[in-house]
Amino acid sequence: MSDYEFQEQDYSKKIDMKIWKKIFKYLIRYKKLVIILIFFMINLALADAIFPQMTQRAIDDFIVPGNIEGLESFILKFCLLIIWQSINIFIFISTAGKIEMNLTYDIREEAFDKLQKLSFSYYDRTPTGWIMARMTSDTRRLGEIISWGIVDIVWGFSLMIIIAGFMIAYNLRLALLTLSVVPVLAILSIYFQKKILEAYRVVRKINSKITGSFSEGISGAITTKVLVGEEKHLNEFKEITSDMKRSSIRAVIFSALFLPIVLTLSSVAIGLVVWSGGNSVIQGVITYGTLVLFISYATQYFEPIREVARVIAEFQQAQAAAERVISLIDEEMDIYDTIEVQEKYGTILEPKKFNWEELKGDIDFKNVSFRYKNGEEVLKSFNLSVKQGQSIALVGETGSGKSTIVNLICRFYEPTEGLIEIDGVDYRKRSIAWLHENIGYVLQAPHLFSGTIEDNIRYGKLDATAAEIIEAARLVNAHEFIMKFPESYQTQVGEGGGKLSTGEKQLISFARAIISDPRIFVLDEATSSIDTQTERMIQDAIEKVLQGRTSFVIAHRLSTIVNSDRILVIEKGEVVEEGTHDELMELKGHYHNLYTNQYRENAFKAL
Repeated sequence: MSDYEFQEQDYSKKIDMKIWKKIFKYLIRYKKLVIILIFFMINLALADAIFPQMTQRAIDDFIVPGNIEGLESFILKFCLLIIWQSINIFIFISTAGKIEMNLTYDIREEAFDKLQKLSFSYYDRTPTGWIMARMTSDTRRLGEIISWGIVDIVWGFSLMIIIAGFMIAYNLRLALLTLSVVPVLAILSIYFQKKILEAYRVVRKINSKITGSFSEGISGAITTKVLVGEEKHLNEFKEITSDMKRSSIRAVIFSALFLPIVLTLSSVAIGLVVWSGGNSVIQGVITYGTLVLFISYATQYFEPIREVARVIAEFQQAQAAAERVISLIDEEMDIYDTIEVQEKYGTILEPKKFNWEELKGDIDFKNVSFRYKNGEEVLKSFNLSVKQGQSIALVGETGSGKSTIVNLICRFYEPTEGLIEIDGVDYRKRSIAWLHENIGYVLQAPHLFSGTIEDNIRYGKLDATAAEIIEAARLVNAHEFIMKFPESYQTQVGEGGGKLSTGEKQLISFARAIISDPRIFVLDEATSSIDTQTERMIQDAIEKVLQGRTSFVIAHRLSTIVNSDRILVIEKGEVVEEGTHDELMELKGHYHNLYTNQYRENAFKAL
């Protein structure tokens, strides 16, 4: 696995319409809802713009002249206007909510779908916290800003256009006075929006670090306590959160400055209307009701400006989230099936199993070289030929290339040079799903999913019957301890299998690996972290299930591989010794030294 540090990409410092076009494409699926939303938002804006006219009519027709004739009809119209407004509000809120939920679901589903298709190299270089932030807070944020952003933008622009039209129709001079401050506001908006975008982009980056720190802190809590590392971990977290606080305060200050500026310009516009309109009332050019109408419009006009500016600022804040989600969705897959392979064999999610050939188990490495993306070369011109049913043990120091070899076999990575053949065919000409269906993989640190023991074993074969699950458990000697639980196979294992011992998790993962009857078995240091009794149980199971299957075993305890058909001693990506246990012991080389030293250590511990 590569160990270079993750460097997050620096994204655009201005609104990138290419990014938002990719996000807004999700709206096309719900264009009917969007049309309904826009229609009722325009209706709502029209209703909001009519209310000041109702006030103007009340003043000029009823209050000033002291006339009540036609008042009942006026009140009825006013009530109908309120009902009309209420209906619009109900429909737009429910419609926007539906759009938000659908968008969040679609974006999150597509992002998760991409995660299922990405290779190990992506997870090597990308922190878990970064991925978690994209899948949770960022997708939720995008759903909110798109759905409710449409609401505010459509309502805001509609109301501004309608009010401007009404003002011009009533009095052109007062309308121009009211609108005179808009250019100044536009210039200031552009400036503050740029600053807000830059500030919130920094906030989003630090938020990813905080999420990663949370994840590491929780998963490594026991290690931290055992090593008395609480103070160090706390100081590191304080440093990150302090950066978050400073950046957030800077972003909030820019956002906070913008609103008072809008309010000040709004007050200037109202002052101009009162000054000019008041003189016009005194001169008898306009009525009291018209003056009140323009004061209301001057006040009301800047509300949608504030809302639109706020939404644009939120779009800028959310662009950081949009950029990161799109970077995940658009992440190029470095390991994938060609179009020709997909047409014949299907995809991982939609396999065409009726076209799958039977896998026998012959595996050949032909001049295989491999290097990680950071440039670290692990294998160079590596050759290996394994026949069906052979058991191969890989021995070597950490970093020698053992895990890389089995990861290449499983096609978690692909050779940078050379090729790997399975049954005489380049495995890139067969589907990834076909290969993985025929491989059983048992890890040193087995991962169990939340759920029951039965669920976890069935994960290896989703259509497995209860009888098949029990048979798999019996085969790996897990049935006995499972039946000791009150709920037997329905026992909840907890998050990550936390309610079970390491040995119990190992046996369940072994049952999960064999239930699909794979032709290739990979045991990656599968017995290095369990007790001796469990090791014996697994060794007994291994001897049963590996008959007739091609297998690769990486083990720290060399006593577990003495019966392997071939033992390969790997050093810096090359095979330096090869043979059976007896042959290598007679050679008195690397393997002999490793085995002898380990035997002495075990004997000393037994004293």
